[in-house]
Amino acid sequence: MKIRVLLIDDHALFRIGLEALLDRRGIEVVASVGDGNEGIQLAKDTNPDAILLDMRMPNINGANVLQKLREDGVETPVAMLTTSNEEQDLITSLRNGAQGYLLKDMEPDELVNALNEIVSGKTVVAPELAPVLAKVVQQGDQEPPEETTPFSDLTPREHEILCLLAEGLSNKVIAKNLGISDGTVKLHVKSILRKLKIHSRVEAAVMAVERNLCQKTRTVS
Repeated sequence: MKIRVLLIDDHALFRIGLEALLDRRGIEVVASVGDGNEGIQLAKDTNPDAILLDMRMPNINGANVLQKLREDGVETPVAMLTTSNEEQDLITSLRNGAQGYLLKDMEPDELVNALNEIVSGKTVVAPELAPVLAKVVQQGDQEPPEETTPFSDLTPREHEILCLLAEGLSNKVIAKNLGISDGTVKLHVKSILRKLKIHSRVEAAVMAVERNLCQKTRTVS
């Protein structure tokens, strides 16, 4: 039984060459298009056994095409066929539901073997990217750690006082508005300067404004 494949790649010459190559090896190309949105519709209309999808395309790239296919309920196995050996592209593709990540410089027979494995339900990744795949598997689906900044170390009260400094308020006015003593405000300001590794309240105020840390504007009576 022939495998039926849909090609989605914006390079016309590559599509034509690949279509001929697959045909000579007994694989039917049901459609060959250069536009991702058209490819999404054809995936629904032709119901192929597998989709070969380019990563780098104008208007809508391969990762977004893949995501859209899955959101629309298309479960056809998708193999990214690309020149990109970037780790992030591989990770994004696999997490979005790709069953394959293949490089365009692979041998024709290797591509045919990969297609057969993908159609049978296996996930196939270019051998050159095996170390990256191993790393992804070890890490699982953990989200990358959030970026930490010096402001992350501030307590909620210190953050509040920093925002009041950014409004140009004195320690006395800050103390009055927060219902605490001047001495307590001074201690908080000292802690803020130490954590931000700066030397003056003016620097602190400038940093807060530049980083857009304070969204609310307080009205001080």
